[in-house]
Amino acid sequence: MNKRKRFGEILVEAKVISESALQTALDKQKVSGMRLGQVLEEMGVVSEKDTAVALARQFGFKTVQNLAKFSFPDDVLAMVEGEEALKKSIFPLKRDQKVFYLAMVNPLDMETVDNISFKSGMRVVPCVTTAGEIHAAVNQHYHGGRPNEPAQQQSDWWTVQVVDDQEMVRSAILAALKREGYNVIEAPNGADGLKLACQTAPHLIVTDTVMPRMDGTEMFRALQSNNATRNIPVIALSSKSAPEEEAKLLDMGYFDFIAKPINPVRLVARVKRALKATYGEGGPPTR
Repeated sequence: MNKRKRFGEILVEAKVISESALQTALDKQKVSGMRLGQVLEEMGVVSEKDTAVALARQFGFKTVQNLAKFSFPDDVLAMVEGEEALKKSIFPLKRDQKVFYLAMVNPLDMETVDNISFKSGMRVVPCVTTAGEIHAAVNQHYHGGRPNEPAQQQSDWWTVQVVDDQEMVRSAILAALKREGYNVIEAPNGADGLKLACQTAPHLIVTDTVMPRMDGTEMFRALQSNNATRNIPVIALSSKSAPEEEAKLLDMGYFDFIAKPINPVRLVARVKRALKATYGEGGPPTR
């Protein structure tokens, strides 16, 4: 039987955090008694989405997202009261004969699983999501709110495109940039990243160099060959941290290079530097 990987090991393996960051978090966990995911979130090195994805991978659960954007039958919503959904960070997904699928921030909360199973007479299958997803879904489906619409349109502000095939790495970068107020768009590979860049003309692209379908280097060359995108600064991300790798990428024309695992403070500083150096002081140029 294969030994189940620990939560922290999964994050390190995915290059979301470094070994040193994990050790620091483990030391803090011993003192605080909090869950490791909470400690890492407070340290600012992972987002709640990172925690959800790692937890799902560790225990073999499915992840769910964009709950506020989908429709759910009234009989499914009636299985959990809105107040209970917020209090226990859960959301009803669907019924399939005698199986009830339930979105949960903590899928290991067996007390909640057992209580709902007892009341419904159904087998409950947990799916992992984030607290933000639960709040948005409850607001939309129980309180009549609007699904995940920002308070104001951000199309006139800095737009940064993130391209990485690893969901946890991508979500960590998104979280760090969104905290700084950037409008962030994402793609899981170079082919989708190239298409998205041509459609949206972001002010900056942050991309991994090794990805399936089309890698970051192929995407970069395609961007450079297109008059509409060749002036967009691109920051390369790579798990190969040797000076030779950095020199090679900078010689190709990348604006900057950041080694994985990503440090959010370093990332934000490099993004600010790239935008300032490319566009000057002040806000985004009129496009």
